[in-house]
Amino acid sequence: MKRVCMTIHNSLAELIGNTPLVRLNHVTEGIEATIAVKVEYLNPGGSSKDRIAERIIDAAERSGQLKPGGVIVEPTSGNTGVGLALVAQQRGYRTIFVVPDKVSESKRAVLRAYGAEVVVAPTDVSPEDPRSYYNVSDYLAEHIPGAFKPNQYRNPNGPESHYHTTGPEVWDATDGKITHFVAGIGTGGTITGTGRYLREVSHGEVKIVGADPEGSIYSDPSHVHQYDIEGVGEDFYPETFDRSITDDIVQVNDAQAFTMTRLLASQEGLLVGGSSGMAVAAALNYAREHALGSDQLMVVLLPDSGRGYLEKIFNDDWMMSHGYADVVEATRVEPMAGKYLDEMEKTRQ
Repeated sequence: MKRVCMTIHNSLAELIGNTPLVRLNHVTEGIEATIAVKVEYLNPGGSSKDRIAERIIDAAERSGQLKPGGVIVEPTSGNTGVGLALVAQQRGYRTIFVVPDKVSESKRAVLRAYGAEVVVAPTDVSPEDPRSYYNVSDYLAEHIPGAFKPNQYRNPNGPESHYHTTGPEVWDATDGKITHFVAGIGTGGTITGTGRYLREVSHGEVKIVGADPEGSIYSDPSHVHQYDIEGVGEDFYPETFDRSITDDIVQVNDAQAFTMTRLLASQEGLLVGGSSGMAVAAALNYAREHALGSDQLMVVLLPDSGRGYLEKIFNDDWMMSHGYADVVEATRVEPMAGKYLDEMEKTRQ
């Protein structure tokens, strides 16, 4: 009789990483290059931020910054908080996350579901304002006994986690044939760590392309303003972003990002967030502009799932009330059932 071996993991943290690459087939019209996406929402916490949480907490425990019974305080748009909460709850730490007010209520609810306390701070203030989510988190970390602030915008363990996991995964999954890597820039940790690894292992052959929202400092420092895409872009340069790592940065506006986000769901079966739509839009624009041929393989990182955006990007009423009626119209699926239901009703009369 064949012996069956059980595979039982001690915690979800053991399942972080090794996310798949999937080829895009329907939104790539006119592009000869292969465009593949790395589906990071298949991490246990639903995003690429799971990768940095364990390494950051391990380092804090080793250094003595985080002690038994401690409290983790962090500013986040949601995804980093989930990753940290996943690890923290297994080790007996409390978590408090400060989120900008543009973060959807559903994403706040997810953080609370993982046992975190959520504090909401205004978006329309400068980073130096004491009400900003950076400064509110600083204040809490300074005044709560036993508090530790991971500070993903300065913590080198963020980029390091991608250098040691995301980069090698992409290289191995493409058998070393990747020619371009595209990722959105938020804290800059993903593109810095992954990009550095891919550059080193390819001896500089892989091109690193950043995707950035219109209004963010990375693509246009002279025109920084608010935008609706969540979890990406910044109004300052985080220490975790190596500004020399990108070969190019492609700017994408909110409407372009949201259009692609909705198309990825309806045409590719990929329910992702707005920063993922932004990254794919940037990748396709770059591929077309540079006329990438069939011998080119571009990998685009999709940071998170669209489930946290159902009440926004995938809600027609929200979209139209925020000026995106054209996006709704461009991505609308023509209804079919109504005609037949009308006929059914007529036969009943």
